[in-house]
Amino acid sequence: MKKMTKTIIAALMIAFFTLAGLGYAEDKEMVVGSKNFTEQRILGQIMIELLEKHGFETKDKTGLGGTLVARKALENGQIDVYMEYTGTALVTMLKEKEVITDPQECYDFVKKADLERNGLVWLPKMPFNNTYCLMMRTDDAEKKGIKTLSDLSAYVKAHKDEIKFGTNEEFYARPDGYKPLQKKYDFQFGRKNIKKMTPGLLYKALQDGQVDVAMGFATDGRIKGMGFVVLEDDQNYFPVYNPAPVVTKETAEKYPELEEIFLPLAGKLDTAAMTEMNYQVDSEHKPVEDVAQNWLKEAGLL
Repeated sequence: MKKMTKTIIAALMIAFFTLAGLGYAEDKEMVVGSKNFTEQRILGQIMIELLEKHGFETKDKTGLGGTLVARKALENGQIDVYMEYTGTALVTMLKEKEVITDPQECYDFVKKADLERNGLVWLPKMPFNNTYCLMMRTDDAEKKGIKTLSDLSAYVKAHKDEIKFGTNEEFYARPDGYKPLQKKYDFQFGRKNIKKMTPGLLYKALQDGQVDVAMGFATDGRIKGMGFVVLEDDQNYFPVYNPAPVVTKETAEKYPELEEIFLPLAGKLDTAAMTEMNYQVDSEHKPVEDVAQNWLKEAGLL
């Protein structure tokens, strides 16, 4: 009887540790990061929701900082995934000088080059293009007859030191930012007329007339909410900026299901949807988590 009892106990212990081992092996964890502006926080929350739906435990590290901070966090293993933009990777990380304006061509190039050079894997891209833009108050742009960046250039040349320009530090210093832009369009704001501030303050400064032109993001909901107009990039200066989740090669190999988890976003998350979510957070002051979750439910992804 004692021998049978020992055998049963031994069998139970083996079963327990086997199941525990299987449970440990199946633990799936992802640290989700993002840059520190509204759209990125929303994208980060969307990834968190989808990952948790598919059995992942997640840690929220959204709102880390600028582009280089988020990228470094991924490379150093502080985060496992964040959304990057194709144009940003092309110019800032891969340091390519030739602008690629075709979305699929840019994505294919970045995906291949980033894997070969840096061991980073680009998952499916989103269809919306959050390119940089220059914007003005609609009534002011109409009054001055400015519809395009070429119009802006002509006006600046004819009205020296009149136009005040608002930018953040990153756009001012980027290789696809302000300095090459003024070279492309052959104009220059006076140094005293360039006002540097955080992205959150730029829109309010433009609305209040502290600046006349400001850099922005094409899918930012505040453009609609504050009555701004985006000046047409008529000489195709800005690269395309389609976002996609980026992970290390090791993470992609460990969790091959990530491709399928994020693939539905490629057919759903368009410019209209992203702009509306940005608007809800920035203009209607809704929580990022609620906006992301509601959109996923409406899109049939939750």
